[in-house]
Amino acid sequence: MINIGVLGSTNGTDLQAVIDAIENKIINASIKVVISNRKNAFILKRAENHSIKARYISHKNKTRNEFDQEVTNHLKENDVELILLIGFMRILSNEFCHRWQDKILNVHPSLLPRYAGGMDTNVHEQVLVNGDKETGCTIHFVTEEIDGGPILVQKSCKVDPNDNVETLKQKVQALEGEAFIEAINLITNK
Repeated sequence: MINIGVLGSTNGTDLQAVIDAIENKIINASIKVVISNRKNAFILKRAENHSIKARYISHKNKTRNEFDQEVTNHLKENDVELILLIGFMRILSNEFCHRWQDKILNVHPSLLPRYAGGMDTNVHEQVLVNGDKETGCTIHFVTEEIDGGPILVQKSCKVDPNDNVETLKQKVQALEGEAFIEAINLITNK
């Protein structure tokens, strides 16, 4: 069994997919702590709803390294072996990336390397503006290079002529949970 820590700043839709996969014994893991830099992020409530430890850590008036060290302390206290970034809207310090090398997975809402560095709906908007016929999501290891770490899993879907930013976001988000589950299984079954 692998101990997971989750960092998130938003609703944590993908967290629900991971929780469900654990409960249904699809993945052999335990989520030890969910940490958010936003006090009212629903990801914290989602964790609490499943009796998972939820921690708010403010990043205000702290250097990036100070914030990342505080996060590291909580992850270590909870024996975390793998970190999932689920809608985490902060760039991690180089020190954090080195400390947790090969132990941090991020989900990106495109088929990397396309739209690397883009976030959330901006990525879907670019897909539509560029007339892409296919989009999807990527689970990759986190390195100092934003969205540049080794790719573990990609899932794709068609872009339909009537798609808009919201419908594309929903399609891609549905793939993200599946991709996280596949990535966790790849890591735990090594």
